Amino acid sequence: MKHPVDYLVDMDKRKSIFHFALEGNALEAIELTQQLAPNLLEANMDLHFDLLSLHFIDLVRSRKCKEALEFGQKSLTPFGKVQKYVTKLEEFIALLAYEEPERSPMFQLLSPEYRQNIADSLNRAILAHAKLPAYSSLEKLIQQITVVREYLQQELAKDAPPPFSLKAFLNS
Repeated sequence: MKHPVDYLVDMDKRKSIFHFALEGNALEAIELTQQLAPNLLEANMDLHFDLLSLHFIDLVRSRKCKEALEFGQKSLTPFGKVQKYVTKLEEFIALLAYEEPERSPMFQLLSPEYRQNIADSLNRAILAHAKLPAYSSLEKLIQQITVVREYLQQELAKDAPPPFSLKAFLNS
């Protein structure tokens, strides 16, 4: 496939943005996103809120409660005017009440899966902003193969092939 030279530069920036979000360095992810896809976060308030919340959660995880409160007041308070964000804001603030937020009822906010979901959403939004497909052809093919194999396994029960494993496939 032929792509413009900018495509490779943009791909490297997207990878950096993804890794920053995944590592909890949301402010760097926001800054690079604004360089790569200006106005994306202004147009996608949910994504912007999620990224800012990642930074807040990282501050709480690092036990920087005072910094987290200051950041929340400065950056998250404007979202309190929109009802759909109020519940999430309450959950984020509730993390501060626990000495060990990892053991709180909101522990899922501190999980790697939460970061992964936000990083994936950010990557898809950047791709959509650049008018590129959110998933590569290979990813779509693997998703389809996985669904078909799971369906066959249910239909054939004991005679079914084993569930699809990318690792096993690549090793064969």
